[in-house]
Amino acid sequence: MAVILVGALLTVAGIVYMAAAVLRRGQLSDPAPAAPDRPKPYLATPGPTIEPRRRGLRFLGLSQNWPGLLMMAIGLALLLSVTIL
Repeated sequence: MAVILVGALLTVAGIVYMAAAVLRRGQLSDPAPAAPDRPKPYLATPGPTIEPRRRGLRFLGLSQNWPGLLMMAIGLALLLSVTIL
């Protein structure tokens, strides 16, 4: 029973870690504050937006998410080990 609980907690903790890592990387709405020396960013819409057009998919990279993926893999391995045995 304890193995199942630890596996479930690790899986959920990995998902929460990866979501928090994306939110820590940058502000999602109103991406660039107005500064006189900075050019305005190229946005999909003229006003404030949730995502700028050129944000890219860097937040899905393995180098930023490996701790969360590792926690999820260990949690899933623990959950699968209980079902196999």
